[in-house]
Amino acid sequence: MLALFATALHARETAVLRTGFSISHDHRQQIGDTTRLFLSSSEQEYVDVPTDSIASFEKEEVAPAPTACTVATLQQPATVDQIVERAARDNQLDSDFVRAVIRAESQGNANAVSRKGAQGLMQLMPQTAAGLGVKNSFDPNENVAAGTRYLRGLLSQYHNDPVRALAAYNAGAGRVQQYHGVPPYKETHAYVAGIIRDFNRRKLEQTRVAKNQKRLAKASTGNHPPNGD
Repeated sequence: MLALFATALHARETAVLRTGFSISHDHRQQIGDTTRLFLSSSEQEYVDVPTDSIASFEKEEVAPAPTACTVATLQQPATVDQIVERAARDNQLDSDFVRAVIRAESQGNANAVSRKGAQGLMQLMPQTAAGLGVKNSFDPNENVAAGTRYLRGLLSQYHNDPVRALAAYNAGAGRVQQYHGVPPYKETHAYVAGIIRDFNRRKLEQTRVAKNQKRLAKASTGNHPPNGD
């Protein structure tokens, strides 16, 4: 889920909504009054948006990924990355997506506590943590395993729509139901957009690096003389 890779065949686009929110996507399809934005080259990962709510489409340029925002460089033990990889694999999520949520929630601080009382790497509220069987929200293993499981449940609830799932993670599923989508809170819009932007940027950079490596390997192979020369 959510392997939002840019394809080598065409540039990604950003759909700029009239609300000011933007959604990066791989390709799109018009379905009646709705535009389906595919978040990756897969046909399974998409968001449906009313066409008249889209102000414009903009081509994306590959931007260098930030270097100071990985979980490993945020004063966290190296094992946190392994925890994230395992939890993402167990819940069929992209580990970079989980990392993007962690960066948005706690900046990788396992001891973080919000003003509302959310705790740990994925900022679990005490009642949510208790419902997920967490005994210690400051334990990275418990926190990430439970937070990732909770996020997987939200994605399933919203038919793999990452926008609504992230909005529910931030503002609560009740608010998403009340407003039939992302609630009109500035914080929630910024939260969702920031995670998707962060995630897409990293995937674009990974694709750029892979293409460069492939190009260099091809050039190196082409420079070798044929056998027998």
